[in-house]
Amino acid sequence: MTWIQKSHMTKETVLIIDYGSGNLRSAAKSFEKIIRDEARDINVLISDKPEDIKKATRLVLPGQGAFADCMNNLQNTSGMIEALEERVLKDGAPFLGICVGMQLMATRGLEHGVHAGLNWIEGEVVPIRPSDPSLKIPHMGWNDLIFQCDTSEQDNCHFVLRSTSFSENYYFVHSFMFQCTYNHHCLATTDYGGEIVAVIGRDNMIGTQFHPEKSHDSGLRLLSSFLDWKP
Repeated sequence: MTWIQKSHMTKETVLIIDYGSGNLRSAAKSFEKIIRDEARDINVLISDKPEDIKKATRLVLPGQGAFADCMNNLQNTSGMIEALEERVLKDGAPFLGICVGMQLMATRGLEHGVHAGLNWIEGEVVPIRPSDPSLKIPHMGWNDLIFQCDTSEQDNCHFVLRSTSFSENYYFVHSFMFQCTYNHHCLATTDYGGEIVAVIGRDNMIGTQFHPEKSHDSGLRLLSSFLDWKP
């Protein structure tokens, strides 16, 4: 367990979940910067301990690599999935999944076989197959978002996305994509030789296929909105 700030879990805490996968330090540094710049009284903690998950105010699940490996890591970290289900599904704590951390919210992943996911948002994680054969896989680079809401009426958009705009770009790096079973769980897409789900959400859960922690000011604004979100 790594402490990013001194904390006894007595005030609001953003917990970055350590399950042996993901860009933990980059995510933590981004939240640290927001908290410092905005003079927020919030702790940032990286932990693999179920007891910390159960006490945290907000939870962030990063991830990079193959779906099956990440899911196995999550399952093999003693008590973690049970603690997450209690805190997220039962208690309703705000949850953010990033990249593969978002994909793990799916019913199943189809990378190198069929592998069960958390099944928090119904759908499958499938290979990206661009209509343009010149487009390389993995999809890597900067893309804008296409919102599945009326952006002329910001109150109609998901709270975490209200600070974003059409003109901003976000950093993607992935070979597989989330296909939602129900369209209303898709909050934003991007285009890479076809539609790719970029943001998903349901209740107190939201996930981004892109890396907000690597997306400069645009990503920091989104993370700041996550800190303000009261689902």
